[in-house]
Amino acid sequence: MITLKIDKNEKHTISPYLYMQFMEPLGTCDSSVDAAWDFAEEKWYDKVIDKTRELAPTMIRFGGCFASYYHWKEGIGPQKDRIPMRNHIWDGIYANQVGTHELVDFCRKVGAEPLIVANMESEGQDFWQYPKNDTCRMGTAEEAAEWVDYCNNPNNALRIANGAEEPFNVKYWQIGNETSYSVFNQIGFTSDECAETSRRFAAAMRKADPNIKLIAWGDKTRIWKDPTAIPDDTWRIKMSRIDDVDMIAFHHHFDSGLPGCPLSGNDYRIDPENTWLHFMNAYKSMETEIGRMRSDLNGKRLAMTEGHFSFPGKNRGTALTTWAAGVAYARCHNVIMRNSDVLDIATLADFCGNTWQSNALMIPTPIRSGEPYLMPVGSIMALFGRHQGKQAVDISYSGSIDAVASRTGNEIFIHVANTDMYGAQTLKLDIGCPIKSAKMEYIAKNPMEEVTIVTPHVFDSEEMTVEGDTITLPAAAVAAIRISF
Repeated sequence: MITLKIDKNEKHTISPYLYMQFMEPLGTCDSSVDAAWDFAEEKWYDKVIDKTRELAPTMIRFGGCFASYYHWKEGIGPQKDRIPMRNHIWDGIYANQVGTHELVDFCRKVGAEPLIVANMESEGQDFWQYPKNDTCRMGTAEEAAEWVDYCNNPNNALRIANGAEEPFNVKYWQIGNETSYSVFNQIGFTSDECAETSRRFAAAMRKADPNIKLIAWGDKTRIWKDPTAIPDDTWRIKMSRIDDVDMIAFHHHFDSGLPGCPLSGNDYRIDPENTWLHFMNAYKSMETEIGRMRSDLNGKRLAMTEGHFSFPGKNRGTALTTWAAGVAYARCHNVIMRNSDVLDIATLADFCGNTWQSNALMIPTPIRSGEPYLMPVGSIMALFGRHQGKQAVDISYSGSIDAVASRTGNEIFIHVANTDMYGAQTLKLDIGCPIKSAKMEYIAKNPMEEVTIVTPHVFDSEEMTVEGDTITLPAAAVAAIRISF
């Protein structure tokens, strides 16, 4: 028996935006935004909206690498007048049918806060600033400030002329994306140049609306073709000294962290126990990464605006369809919650699409061929999000589980994963006072079971009422326990 001992004393407030999803037009790599958009009816597919409401993201981020060559004015106004653009990283042509208005509409339909990434001089990359056979794609501080004004100024004439009389009130903005990463080994900004440019952008954007929350890029340097290069943490330190910035952004793309990782191809099917071992180790790199990012923040908060498993083959590892991946993601989300004293924004997925297995929500293409379904990571985030307290509290235990706890008023919420792929665990709930009632919503499946378009409900959750103060957690199960006292 494993005793879960809860200290009901509230530690800190937990940000609601630790269930963010990341929306980026991914071109020919993953239809993503285009797969969710009904081009005939000029609206979001109802099926996608309905499934996203089940996922219940609290925030949706628009941008990513795409932001580095995006001009927002090309995606506003009548659909027929919008200017298509080359998708320079992900290939293909982006029709710009989904722009600022459509993003805000999606967020309002699903109850999410929008987070927009501004084009910060194309991260200093010539490849994006002046691409061959294209117009200048470099975004300026003035362009970013105009976007803030367009969204938030009640009297912005252009937005009103485009049919939105009320302001969008977009509160959260990220300045640039992955600025410290040497994509294709091109030479971009130095840390000093990035700090100076971020400072100019922040001042201009805050002048347009003093009340916005601004996020600056502060992750380590990453040189893709030289994995032995020493990371440069000066980015985080320099960005955290910018007065107008509220948060420091970083990304964490990870695998198992163990040698001989079998998760990228089909080897994960050969030895289920080895696959489980690798999945159960993956959370450790997230602990390390967040631990590194926590230091020397000068009072700033952290925003992990991208985070998910990433394998060779550009995020198409089918191992991520397995329930073992779901349990691994549950452990990663618990790491996020343990760092909620400094994390304000976090995600574990690429939100929606029809190809990448790192998505939370998969869209059949054509959409009439089936129903959208949640990947294991989506099932985990939806489950935990339904049972999330506002205040962090301590929990202690020992045994083959991974658990965190939170509280709202007279309710305790426990997120727990059984890290034993074969054995059930008996849990004793100790909250220091009598329990009035308790319920558990959980998912318990064979770790090697996979979700597909023909089995979209295989990871649907079950519910049970807890009798007394003990409960049995099945093997390889993930659960949210709600306790009233």
